[in-house]
Amino acid sequence: MLLAIDAGNTQTVIGLFDENELADHWRIATVADRTEDELALMIQQFLGFHGFSFDAQVTGVAIASGVPRVTAALRLMTRRYFGFDAMVVEPGVRSGMPILYDNPKEVGPDRIANAVAAYDLYGGPSIVVDFGTANTIEAISEKGEYLGGAIFPGIEISMDALFARAAALRRVELVPPKNVIGKSTMESVQSGAVYGFTGQIDALVERFQAELGDCTVVATGGLAELIMPFSRTIQHNEPWLTLHGLRIVFERNR
Repeated sequence: MLLAIDAGNTQTVIGLFDENELADHWRIATVADRTEDELALMIQQFLGFHGFSFDAQVTGVAIASGVPRVTAALRLMTRRYFGFDAMVVEPGVRSGMPILYDNPKEVGPDRIANAVAAYDLYGGPSIVVDFGTANTIEAISEKGEYLGGAIFPGIEISMDALFARAAALRRVELVPPKNVIGKSTMESVQSGAVYGFTGQIDALVERFQAELGDCTVVATGGLAELIMPFSRTIQHNEPWLTLHGLRIVFERNR
């Protein structure tokens, strides 16, 4: 079985694949100070709790990480506890997708995994919108080439900045308000967050479509489910898109 790990700046998503099927998945906070031993203990507990064997069933580990210290700890964990090297998405790894960036080494591993997965599921041209610490939009050509994208602040860190700098505003739950025209400070903040970011996403996607032509738009990430019902451009939500891409890249490098 393959252990696929997507380590982002805020959260780490772990998936266990049995052949091509995602057998289970877990989400934990990303903590850069965790050691390889702590990571192994957490993963062992997740696997054991759901009836899987840490020692006997895991035969491969695939990693996409944007946090260098976490990447190093995961490498060490794999070598020490599984006895083999992890497949880390990084320069030199075969993704099977031409990267048409000025400097391909600058493209984040999660962005590559998302693009690979989207093309595998929906073909091209396609667009991936990933809601994370940073929101990213990726463009994939009809031929399956990674064309580039856009990066901008994610919803949660934008809200953190707002609450940190505006003394009169307090944190609110990120849910759709009853009214677009907020009737309270809480509703007004929720309206700005939900509908404001939806409008931002739609505006960028439409500009991408003006260059790409008719294409499939796929969303992923923790807050995709919140935004998708109000978006006029997002067509599909794939919560585990990055893990799916990691599995494909792993198979291409075995």
